Formats: sequence, structure tokens, C-alpha cells
Amino acid sequence: MTEFKETELDKRAITMAKVLSADAVEKAGSGHPGSPISLAPVAYTLYQHFIKHDPNDPNWEGRDRFILSGGHASLTQYVQLYFSGYGVTLDDLKHFRGGADTRTPGHPEYGLTPGIEMTTGPLGQGFASAIGFAYGERFQRGLLDPDTPKEESPFYHKIWAICGEGDIEEGISGEAASLAANQKLGNLTVIFDANRIQIEGDTNLVLAEDVLKRFQAYGWYTDEFSFIQPDGSYKEDIEGLAEVIAKAEAAAPDQPKLIKVHSLIAWPTPGKTNDPSSHGSKLGAEAVAGLKKLVGYDPEESFHVDEEALAHARKVAERGLEAHKAWDEKYEAWRKANPDKAALYDRLKEGKLPEGFDKAIDDLEATFEVGKGVATRGASGSVLNAIAAVMPELWGGSADLGGSNKTDLKGAATFAPAECATVQWPNCNEFGRQLHFGVREFTMGCITNGILLGSHTRPFGGTFFMFSDYERSAVRLAALMEIPNLYIWSHDSVAVGEDGPTHQPIEHLASFRAIPQLEVIRPADAFETAEAYRYFFEKKNTLPGAMVLTRQGVPTLAETAAKAKEGVKKGAYVLVDTEGTPDVIIMASGSEVQWAVAAAKTLADKGVKARVVSFPSMEWFEEQDAEYKEAVLPASVKARVSVEAGVAMPWYKYLGSYGKPVSIEQFGLQGNGAQNMIDLGITAEHVVEAAEASIAEANA
Repeated sequence: MTEFKETELDKRAITMAKVLSADAVEKAGSGHPGSPISLAPVAYTLYQHFIKHDPNDPNWEGRDRFILSGGHASLTQYVQLYFSGYGVTLDDLKHFRGGADTRTPGHPEYGLTPGIEMTTGPLGQGFASAIGFAYGERFQRGLLDPDTPKEESPFYHKIWAICGEGDIEEGISGEAASLAANQKLGNLTVIFDANRIQIEGDTNLVLAEDVLKRFQAYGWYTDEFSFIQPDGSYKEDIEGLAEVIAKAEAAAPDQPKLIKVHSLIAWPTPGKTNDPSSHGSKLGAEAVAGLKKLVGYDPEESFHVDEEALAHARKVAERGLEAHKAWDEKYEAWRKANPDKAALYDRLKEGKLPEGFDKAIDDLEATFEVGKGVATRGASGSVLNAIAAVMPELWGGSADLGGSNKTDLKGAATFAPAECATVQWPNCNEFGRQLHFGVREFTMGCITNGILLGSHTRPFGGTFFMFSDYERSAVRLAALMEIPNLYIWSHDSVAVGEDGPTHQPIEHLASFRAIPQLEVIRPADAFETAEAYRYFFEKKNTLPGAMVLTRQGVPTLAETAAKAKEGVKKGAYVLVDTEGTPDVIIMASGSEVQWAVAAAKTLADKGVKARVVSFPSMEWFEEQDAEYKEAVLPASVKARVSVEAGVAMPWYKYLGSYGKPVSIEQFGLQGNGAQNMIDLGITAEHVVEAAEASIAEANA
């Protein structure tokens, strides 16, 4: 924090932030003006005096990270980026919500605007992912500089966030806050903008609890500050606010901090202050004119820039350069003293895989036995441990299902303060690589998103495929941001068995394949599982991937042993073929590939030529060129069968007019998993029947 005393120029800059926010929404015709207007003094105080940043280098490693969890208030951040000199221009503010070419969309979008650390909008996710940023900072610092006191390390930084009532109301805030306190994330500070307004009105209707006491119960440090004075007047006392923030920093170095700021939405806009309409609608010409008159602006002029106040605000860039220079000296000293760690950092930053990555997988595959029954969740666990031995940046865990998901890293310390140790997990330290999320799937997805955004490390998270529904919103956000989150989802079908229909996925493959930019991978056996991991880490794009894995053992196939290495990365490949043009193509994924292979042998005995196509990933197959797709699925072969223990919806694009799905179009069953598959028609015999029916229709 720089020495702080509010000046007249600070006041003018804050006033300008309010007016620019009002003008931007008014010109756009829609938006959320109230919060950016009343948050202007809070955001200005953070950007000018607390957040360590260099607008000349938005991706500087030493910067603090700021997350606006209430993404609807995006102008709060855009205006500060404009003030600070991030390259956001006045024209960008004029083009707020301006269509495909805008750099200032309605909600902040990662990768679009310099200075934006993540996409926010779905409330609560910014809050939870900010906790992931803090996880990532600590783990990466442990990889690179574990012995230096944290404040002295070039890899230490702070995470700042602003949230509102909507974030607090979302259940994800409680899930994530609990973990943040457990982890003692002292470098995280969240400002809670308590304006008591949401779209439907006063939040007293739906938010009656004492939020600070709730967070105190989690283990957070809390404090509050009010712009609303005891006599009912309003004073945006940013010096007082800064004192409260500084006090929190000093008082709670090992606790996450929540500071509640009492404000009036849209203050001081006449007729709109403390009015719910200012939350999600433009203020209207009359109200904007009234605001301008009140603060001394010309109501006839839009997007007026107080050049002197802007120049004053832009001095933050000079302070940023000074901080960057000091960091550079610290960083260079670290590099000289730690050449091996510096080489690791360079590799992580470049996104390169370690030497020995391929060999680790090759050596593991050499131990696989053709014909042996192995659950793909078990194969997945073996691959994770094999590559973890050469890939120190790989870390992760499960939502209380590590033993079932096979996501435990053998011998790894748990990422947690030492006092969190239990009989089952006695080895806890703050730099451990084994994560435990508790029963918090959504939080797991948000935290791993934050880790990816806030560090150069590679996290993974696991749960049962059925409970991926709880994680879905975070998965969608990862896909939207194009970050390579790794989801490990086991127990992938009705073969789960005795847990019954509540635990048996049916529609899940279809629903996740429906998410753009998410790659769903369902390997057939141990060889395909290993190759799926190889390609996930080697591929050029940074899209997230979901490994969908069996609970039950499946045979390790001779065919995949020979073909998976080249085939899996294509998404679909010919596993079993015939001479000449096939009579029918049988397509299958995961545990059902074995039945496709068995059915092809039965058909061959009947004189029917069947090609089997293993289909581990539709998304990877769709990336292939037309020539490859035609070679695998020739258009001339009209008779086709798909085999998958879930709804058939995703397969119709490949089945054509005469294809027959072998699928499950109802919820699961009670009873033994293998029997469930039989009872629901996922058998080689049913595949043969479907193939014969398809051939008959195609020939007719």
C-alpha cells in the first residue's frame, strides 16, 4: 500500500468514474449502472492504493490478482483499467456492450480485455475461483521457492475480489469460504458491497442472516465500514475505508478477509439512489442529467473526461513500474540462486511437458496385460501416478471420493496446514500436491479453474459422473474461457450397480457433449485411458477435458494395444476391420467397445462383415479432416450401430437414416451392475440384432 491521503483529484477521479459508468450504460441502452456508480470509490481505492499491478505489463508474474465476482458491474473494472492505463480507451467505454468487436462486454471475459483475470457473471463463481487463485499462488510458490518467507518471494502475491449480495446468496460462497478458512489463505481479501439491493428489491426479503458472523464461523477475519453515516447522510470516506483494509492486512496475515462495505446503490443519482431499478436497467436521460448537475458536469455532454483527474489516476502506472522494477531485482536474484527451479519455471510458463513424460506412459503401458480386466478408473489412477513422477506441476484430488475415483497421488503430502492432519491423512503441509475438497463438487470446479488462471500448474478434480451435475456451471465457464481443466469422472453408467438409479448416469454424456469447447473422453480400456491422458496433455489447444471412466473392470483389448496410440488422439478409429467394404459399422465408446468387438465376431461367423470403430471422443473426431472421417465412417456404408450405456442423442449424427442405437433411454435400475447392463440391453447379442436390423433396412 502506498501512503494514502485523499486529494481533490482523487475525488474528481471518483466522480468521473461514476459519470462515465452512467453514460456507458445509457449509450448501450442496457446494463447495470447502479453498482459501478456506488462502487467507484471502493474500486478506485483498491486500484490506486492496494492492488500491486503494472498496467504496462498486464501479465506480469508479480502482480496481485483482482476478480470482480459480480460481473454484471463490469464497468466498475473497465473504468479503473481505463484510469490506470491498461490500454482500455474512452472509445472502449463508449462501445460498452457494443457487439462482437467490443472489448468491454456486459460481463468481463477472460482473454478479451487486458487486466481481466477471469470471466465472471454467474454469481458466486468469481468468489470461489478467487480462492482457487490463492491455492495456485501457494502451490506454485512451493514448487519454485519453498524456503523463502512468503513476503520475500517473487512468487508471492495477493488476491483481491469484490462481491455483492448475489454472490453471498449463492450456495457456492459458503462451500468455498469454508475451504478458504481451512487453508488459511491469508493473501485473499474480499470486499463485500452491501448495498441491500437486487433485481427484485430490498435483500431483507431473502438475506436475513448476519453475513459477517457466518464468515467468522467459517474462520475468516471480518470487518465492516459504512459510507452511510449515523445521521443518515452519505460520505464516501475512502481514507476510512483504506484504514479498515490496512488494519485487516496487519491483523490477519493467516486468515482470508471479508470486509463489508455499506453503500447505497447508484449514489448520488437523483431518483435512482437506493432504487432497485438502477441495478439492472439504464438510469434514463433525466436521471443521468440529474447526476451530472449534482456533481458539476454539463448534462448536455456525454463521456466528459477530466484530464487533470485522469492524469492523476494514471500515476498508478508509475508506481506499478517501480514495483515491477523492485520485483525484477528479487526475481533475478532468485534465478541466479536457483538455476534448477528457474528452468522448471521457464518450462511451466511455456506450457511445455517435462522430459520423460512420454516414457512414463510408455513404461506403464508395457505393464498392461491383454485380456486382463481393469476398470478404467484404475487405469486412470495408474496413469496419474506415472506422470506425476515426472510432472511436479500436476496436482489434484477429489470431492471426498479419492479412493473411488483413483485420484490419490501415492506418497504425496496433502495441501493443507499441518494442523489439518488426520489419522487417515497425517502428512499435511501448505505445499502438498494432494487436494481434498470435501463434498463440494461445484467448489472443486471453481477452485481448479482459479488455479489454472492464477498459476502455471495443472490441477485435476474427481467425482462420480453422476455428481458432475453439481460441477456443471464451473465446467461450462472453463470451456468458455478455454482453460485446460481436467475432470476425472468415474462410475460412468448403470454398471455402478447396487447404489441404484440415483448414482447411475444416463443423460450425462449427452449433456456434457452439448457444452461447446469441452472435450469428453470415454476410453475403452487401459490402453485407451493411457493414450487419452497422453493426448490431453500434448494437444495444442487449451480446452478442458473430461475423462469418463468405469467403476467395473473391462477387458484390456489386444486391438487397442496395437492401435490406441495413433487412434485415440483422432477421437475415433477403426479397431476391428474386414476385407473389402463392410456390411455394417459398429461404433462404441468406453466399456461398450468390448461388446462391439464380440458382436463383430458373431456377425463374422454369420458371414456378415462388421467394422468396429472405437469412439473415445466425439470432439476429437470432429477436429479431423473430411478425408479421415470418410476413411473411418464411409458414407457408402448405410448400416450402422452405436453402442453406449446412455441416451442415444449424440449418436444420431453418425447413425444416418438406417442406423440403430443400442442405448439406455430410461433411468437406471436397482441391482448388480453387470445384470443392469443385460437387463437394459447393453449386450453383444443386442448389438448383433441391431446390426442385422440396420442391414435389412439399408438394403431395403
